[in-house]
Amino acid sequence: MWYRILILVHHFCRILERKHLIMFCGGLMFISLSSLTIRLFLTASLLLSVFVAPAAAQDTAFRQTVAEAAARDEDLTAFYRAREFQGIWSGTADRSRRNALMEAFASAANHGLPAAKYDANALMAQLRAASTPADQGRMEVELSRLFMSYARDIQAGMLRPSAVVSAIAREVPYRSRLGTLQAFAQSSPAGFLRALPPSSPEYTRLMREKLRLERMLGNGGWGPSVNANLLTLGAAGDKVVSLRNRLIAMGFLERTATQTYDAAIQAAVQRFQQAHGLVVDGTVGSGTMRQLNIPMASRLQSVIVAMERERWINRPRGERHVWINLTDFTAAIVDNDRVTFSTRSVIGATPKDRETPEFSDVMEFMVINPSWYVPRSIITKEYLPLLQSNANAVSQLDVTDSRGLIVSRGAIDFNAYTAKTFPYSMRQGPSEGNALGLVKFIFPNKYNIYLHDTPSKSLFGREVRAFSHGCVRLNDPFDFAYALLAKQESDPEGFFQAHLRPGLEKRVDLQQPVPVHIVYRTAFTNVTGGLQFRRDIYNRDSRIWNALAREGVAVRAVQG
Repeated sequence: MWYRILILVHHFCRILERKHLIMFCGGLMFISLSSLTIRLFLTASLLLSVFVAPAAAQDTAFRQTVAEAAARDEDLTAFYRAREFQGIWSGTADRSRRNALMEAFASAANHGLPAAKYDANALMAQLRAASTPADQGRMEVELSRLFMSYARDIQAGMLRPSAVVSAIAREVPYRSRLGTLQAFAQSSPAGFLRALPPSSPEYTRLMREKLRLERMLGNGGWGPSVNANLLTLGAAGDKVVSLRNRLIAMGFLERTATQTYDAAIQAAVQRFQQAHGLVVDGTVGSGTMRQLNIPMASRLQSVIVAMERERWINRPRGERHVWINLTDFTAAIVDNDRVTFSTRSVIGATPKDRETPEFSDVMEFMVINPSWYVPRSIITKEYLPLLQSNANAVSQLDVTDSRGLIVSRGAIDFNAYTAKTFPYSMRQGPSEGNALGLVKFIFPNKYNIYLHDTPSKSLFGREVRAFSHGCVRLNDPFDFAYALLAKQESDPEGFFQAHLRPGLEKRVDLQQPVPVHIVYRTAFTNVTGGLQFRRDIYNRDSRIWNALAREGVAVRAVQG
């Protein structure tokens, strides 16, 4: 602005000079105009020499520093080159943008991001100390770099999931760093930054619970742990008082002075058990006691990990979708954020080669009266050794050749093959005893994971249900099918049973394919806002927390 004003003054003086010469030749008003012209010209020249030249030099130094500092990052270079290396943070007119960024950084820890990485106070001090154009140019680029890092962290997570846990095969919805910075530069800064975190109701609820627990932790948390082996209805004494106090602090019991394990405490224990995925029997045995005594700081870690996981899935889930939480051993149909159907599930066993992976896909069809095509890993690792000892082992399965034709076991010398050279496949035809039961639900994926029925119903009564080879078994597969078919059939149960009765394999396409999300949440909420916790059965969340901690994420206690 100063530069333009002074240039105009300079041009004005040159015009007056020309006018003075004309007047001089005509002998008119020479002295007055001459003195005015000289005064204006001298003033303009002085101002130009004092302000314009240094300002131009300062601008050049600033832009040169921006170009040099941005050169290490292709996105930053492209962004500033398009702007001729002018800044977006450094000018007086950029104050609102700087303030909005500092405000967002000050709240980064609320989202479970590392406070030291986005230290607003330290950055403000560095900005105030940047007195030279070169210093200001470096701070300009640093703020843009931190903005892009913050946007990526809060939108799509700090970690690359598969690098921490290989079984998390999730496609994280990364946005363009350059595109995000360009959009921000053209938007309302405060509104843009507020829109960066996930907008899902679950993320909002998790963050609210995180802030609540941090305040509680700052005020003493849940108090002393409960030191007892077993507490049941009718017990009394100090240990019951300790249990009572902890249940009150956790919010499962109204304030009471009782020192006896009465009906109110029993009901509170049942609510606690329900919220932690335990058998709801109202008795504090070893399993319930372990969960009761988990420190609040550990629970906060689970919530922070859940928020990071929520960022990994930061895209629309589908108005209707299937939500399978492995730690909860459930499979649910969700319509507009409300569970409209839920059933117990059995998931992959704990050996790593049998764990159920995490990913999202789309369910396209179901198969009624399915055949089971035995996975190669099961054939070679489990069945081939049995067949080498007894050719009639696993007699419910057919041995088939490459064309799918059944081969007589008597014609095969199983001992002539190894796991690598065994040339046959195995298949179990439709039947009540089929390993897949009477229906399976397919969302084609490279992991060969699907949902299915099972003849082994007794496993659904277990508290921890990790027994399969990786696929997800359903306790109520028929009802699950009816709920899916209700969108396209007037009588979904009648339609399903009509295809079931003949015992023939039948594929039924879903007219509206349904997204399926296989997730792993040791902390989650429900629509009423209640916080739930589950066990880390595959030890995945502990690895994620350790990785977050290495990035600077920490549990904090908030006073007040």
